[in-house]
Amino acid sequence: MNSKVSIFISESKQWRAEMEALRSILLDCGLEEEVKWSKPCYTLAGKNIAVIQPFKDYCALLFMKGYLLKDKDNILVKTSENTRVGRQARFTEVQDIYNSVNKLTSIIREAIEVENSGKKEEKIEKSKPEFTKELTEEFEKDLLFDKAFKALTPGRQRSWIFYFASAKQSSTRISRIEKSKKKIFEGKGYNEY
Repeated sequence: MNSKVSIFISESKQWRAEMEALRSILLDCGLEEEVKWSKPCYTLAGKNIAVIQPFKDYCALLFMKGYLLKDKDNILVKTSENTRVGRQARFTEVQDIYNSVNKLTSIIREAIEVENSGKKEEKIEKSKPEFTKELTEEFEKDLLFDKAFKALTPGRQRSWIFYFASAKQSSTRISRIEKSKKKIFEGKGYNEY
């Protein structure tokens, strides 16, 4: 057990029991653990297999190459309509994890096989999301906000751009930008809390 993961779980405000249950299953499958992207990450020979992700409404186990998994038990979901590779198993109760031990073990072992096989995602040209007029104007008005946004990882930037652009009305886009600034200054993506 990695002490940094233990600290992460013990200091979490919610989902502690769920994270401990997932952790136990992942370690029983022979994976190593460390903290990456500020989350417990489970690896095999240095290659990322899965990440435990505590969110506001659920605790998830993200499989890095989830789209390559057969998921015969149908427990994985895309994290958003724009996600290409990762897939999550989501839980709101620790008992749901205990009830799914066999399914989770099976899918973890499949993820290990996929990683060992060397399979990779097919390269697809990503369409670059465009900044909304409101976001561009806010960058011009607030240079610190512009700098904080550009310091985000490309994936976090994309998540915010899609979130802002999905609003139909300009007033809603402006409101979303204002309400999101705190998280952006903290270096967080749209789905992180």
